[in-house]
Amino acid sequence: MWLGSDKYLCDPELAQSFHMARVLGMPLLIEGEPGTGKTELPIQFSNDLNLDLFVYPVGSKSTVEAFVAKFDHVKYLRDSQIEVLNAQREEKGLEKKLSTGGRSTEKLDDYILMGPAAKGYTHPHSVLLIDEIDKAPREFPNDLLYALSHRKFVMPESGKEISVSEEEMPAIVITSNREQELPTAFKGRCIYHYITFPTPELMREIVDKHFPEIEDELISKALQLFYHFRNLGLERSPSTRELLNWLKYLNTFEINLAIQKIENREGLGVLVKTKEDLQKIKLNGRY
Repeated sequence: MWLGSDKYLCDPELAQSFHMARVLGMPLLIEGEPGTGKTELPIQFSNDLNLDLFVYPVGSKSTVEAFVAKFDHVKYLRDSQIEVLNAQREEKGLEKKLSTGGRSTEKLDDYILMGPAAKGYTHPHSVLLIDEIDKAPREFPNDLLYALSHRKFVMPESGKEISVSEEEMPAIVITSNREQELPTAFKGRCIYHYITFPTPELMREIVDKHFPEIEDELISKALQLFYHFRNLGLERSPSTRELLNWLKYLNTFEINLAIQKIENREGLGVLVKTKEDLQKIKLNGRY
């Protein structure tokens, strides 16, 4: 069971869910607030074990075709025209032919543009990340049900089937910030895990992973103010990612100056992201 790396702390519950998903050949669906390390799990796992990583960042116009594979109709049409021209040139006794780059219109697989899913299924034991699936159109997760449960895709136009065994299934991680609820049937095909926000004690361990040489006093001061902000009921509470960015900035200064910046609440733009939250912090006064 993978428990993390030098740069990533994987808590035991998440590690257990990830291990279970890989053993069963099922996707791991991770939900939680932004910035809690959902995306980092597959990235750090693939880096640590030197595995191929394929990423599909989901957006409002995402389609299963873009995720799996698309047929290049433009290239197919162009090559068809070239073949006609070459036939005409041959009739005229011209030996030099126009090139199609080695493609043949009789081989439809030559015109398939493989997406992250098809690439992942053809690379055994790889890692496939479907990032922020809650941003996708409603039909997107529903269209994935068959492929995920049967572990196979059918290539467009050619009808070629790409399948993978349960043992060689990619480690699939799907992240969601819960901007919209996912279909029940889709969630039923996944192992589910919700990342709870780290406690101050766990957060210190996370910080130590990223900044092993940072002064304890600086960490303590920064964490104190960070969790104070999170307890204010802000519209958008600062996340782990933002804390790490803040510490990276503070660590560029001499320790006393860095602590002074914390006490003076300088550089809050890295932690606080709305006008209303900034006003709430100012009204709250010092912690």
